[in-house]
Amino acid sequence: MNRLEQSSLYQLTIVRFRLILREPEAIFWIFIFPILLAVGLGIAFRNRPADVLRVGATTGQLARALAEDKGLSASTMDEVRGAKALATGNILLLAIESPAGVTYKFDDTNPDARTARMLVDRDLQAAAGQRDAVHVQNQLVHETGSRYIDFVIPGLLGMNLMGSAMWGLGFSIVEARQKKLLKRLVASPMPRWQYLMSFILSRLAMLVLEVLAFLGFARLVFGVPFRGPLWQLGFLCVLTSLAFSALGLLVASRAKNMEVVSGLMNLVMLPMWILSGIFFSASRFPIVIQPLVRALPLTAAIDAMRGNMLQGMSLGQLGIPVAILTAWLVAAFGVSLRIFRWR
Repeated sequence: MNRLEQSSLYQLTIVRFRLILREPEAIFWIFIFPILLAVGLGIAFRNRPADVLRVGATTGQLARALAEDKGLSASTMDEVRGAKALATGNILLLAIESPAGVTYKFDDTNPDARTARMLVDRDLQAAAGQRDAVHVQNQLVHETGSRYIDFVIPGLLGMNLMGSAMWGLGFSIVEARQKKLLKRLVASPMPRWQYLMSFILSRLAMLVLEVLAFLGFARLVFGVPFRGPLWQLGFLCVLTSLAFSALGLLVASRAKNMEVVSGLMNLVMLPMWILSGIFFSASRFPIVIQPLVRALPLTAAIDAMRGNMLQGMSLGQLGIPVAILTAWLVAAFGVSLRIFRWR
């Protein structure tokens, strides 16, 4: 047996890694769940032809003019039927003809209804003889990197790195404390820092498999682009995992049982699930809370990975999110080492 195999840090790391692999739940949440979520979102928000919008018209002449537009499905109906169809969602807009002109009845809070209004008005104006003042033409572009699935993959990756790091580390430590294992280990000749470091090293070993499986699937199935240097994306993943491992260690530093640590984990992660822009841009939130949103570690991680993957940004251009992640790593790990309870 060589010196490495005799090292307590090596043995602890191997044990932690094997324990993770032996947990079916951990394998599901780390490897299978993010892939299933990506498949579902990729199918739901796939590129597809524009929807045909259903509208109504009170006269056959209006309906025939609108039916020539491939983007509209027009039906003839009176105002009473049209009002009921609007209320039940069967049509998006009702065009009502009167001696004074045409009135459009629709819900302006519905984006599809606003689109239907523009199409209907354009078609009716053209049917009345109006001509465009400027000749225009369309040049359609379907570029990878601008699709929803391209946007959401870095968000899912950040969410998965956060969950696997915090839950994997926090639950294991509290379980060992609850079973009195920490009390026994602290009485051994093993340096305390090696026990905590073994969690970090085993997490990094699992990280390689986790990231390769998920990003490989995203590339092969959806063609998600990697426009930045891959080694820099790897660095961002490692930094993100370390930051959340440190945060998980902090949360588990004093928790005495699984119920307490579970509540604390949810308390820490829930705001980031909501605010950090996993499924939509974090810029949608009011400007007054933007400083808080941008300071969250998950926001910084997702912004950095989106910048690298979709925009080809280098680490030098991602200085702010990298600094935020580093600050969370140093602060959380430093505080947890000071307040960690072994008994």
